[in-house]
Amino acid sequence: MAATIITTEDLIEFKKELLEEIKKIFESQTTTQNKKWLKSAEVRELLNISPGTLQNLRINGTLSYTKIGGTMYYDHTDIEKLLNGNKVNALPVLFK
Repeated sequence: MAATIITTEDLIEFKKELLEEIKKIFESQTTTQNKKWLKSAEVRELLNISPGTLQNLRINGTLSYTKIGGTMYYDHTDIEKLLNGNKVNALPVLFK
């Protein structure tokens, strides 16, 4: 089995690459969170729901939306309110 020698320069290069990858991950997450208006596909991905479930949320008035042309937009704050309004508090488990 051959030994591989790792130099200080190798470690510095690895650190730079690792930091760049971490930056990319954070940037992709913050752009979705900072957007005021989300399209249907983004909302479905965010909530992990099907197109039919999103349609039901629109129809029964649970989630408001704005329609421009054929595209529906959802306010990010409305989605947060929906999630916070349906929060379920977990009851503590009592042991006997």
